[in-house]
Amino acid sequence: MKAIKRDYKKEYAKYGSKLKAKKYRAELNQINRKSQREGKTKKGDGKDASHVGSKIKVWLEQAINRAKNRPKKRNSV
Repeated sequence: MKAIKRDYKKEYAKYGSKLKAKKYRAELNQINRKSQREGKTKKGDGKDASHVGSKIKVWLEQAINRAKNRPKKRNSV
């Protein structure tokens, strides 16, 4: 089975260039800059914001935070 190459330009045109996506990305960048100014994170430290609802609670390592937010497998009955 051969891997299919991703068309990043097409993906960006479909989602990333939309106004809603741009605003969301700008909001995340603003939060990251604020946390860097306050000394909570540093650029390139490998941390992600761990959210509870819409509030940032803790800065965790990327691998831990992203694994925690994966959809759970359902038990087959």
